[in-house]
Amino acid sequence: MRNRLLSGISWAALLSLGCLAPLGTAADESLPGPKHSLQYKFKMGEVLRYGIKHSTNIRTTIEGTTQEADTQSESIKAWKVTDVLPNGEMEFVHLVEKVRMSNRVPNRAVRKFDSETDASPPPGFEQAAGAVGVPLTVVRITAAGDVVAREEKYPLPAPSEDMPITLRLPPNPVVIGEQWDFTYDVRVDRKSGAKLTVRTRRVCTLRRAEAGVAVIGVEYQILTPVGPFVESQLVERLTKGTVRFDIEHGRMLSQTLDADRRVIGFSGEASSMHYVSRMEERLLRPEKRLARKREGG
Repeated sequence: MRNRLLSGISWAALLSLGCLAPLGTAADESLPGPKHSLQYKFKMGEVLRYGIKHSTNIRTTIEGTTQEADTQSESIKAWKVTDVLPNGEMEFVHLVEKVRMSNRVPNRAVRKFDSETDASPPPGFEQAAGAVGVPLTVVRITAAGDVVAREEKYPLPAPSEDMPITLRLPPNPVVIGEQWDFTYDVRVDRKSGAKLTVRTRRVCTLRRAEAGVAVIGVEYQILTPVGPFVESQLVERLTKGTVRFDIEHGRMLSQTLDADRRVIGFSGEASSMHYVSRMEERLLRPEKRLARKREGG
């Protein structure tokens, strides 16, 4: 358990989109104000590039011994739109063009990898290095962001249902203050080794819409009562944050997701874990690249 927690976010998570997945409910007629239609509007041939920064810190104490691990990454992902169908469905190729990663775990030197400068990756980064610059997935979505087809082009771990590739949007126009959510059944381990299904959900609220940009608050919640052993397996999902969506052009402009969770007693009564993470993602101009590090930085 300790080794799994201290390993931090896997390379697959670092290369993923980090997107959210709310599904719209019926419009709340009790809320006043104009309604806003949120839909994807990709154009064939365009390329959407996003810069992503992801940091994770895990501090655990078990049997009086405290250990700490950190993971940092910067990457550029791209969605290359290859088709727009008459029914509004859009197809794109997802790939990671560049990545810079570092990992610090107890009793080991800090490991780093930069896809632009390192000819061969250090141990532990081989699979991540191989996934850079090649098509990872071909995805077809509806205007609401529902995935209707997906073809894996590179051997990645199977995506989790509650962490899909796109931000799914409400099927109906929504007003300021309206909420929608989507529930998931997540499989986790019991202490006995048996599996447990935990019901979770992500709740979204349209906070405001200004100058053509919708600002959406998001929060991931556990609905099933669970103990600390199970909660420790879910902490990386328990994020709160904000998504900014371009209403006119139909695309996400940015998102920021934070997690800060303490779990007491996950591995014995005196054990504790403090999990902190932040993920920032923003749409880039076509010419934008990862900033180069100064020497010694």
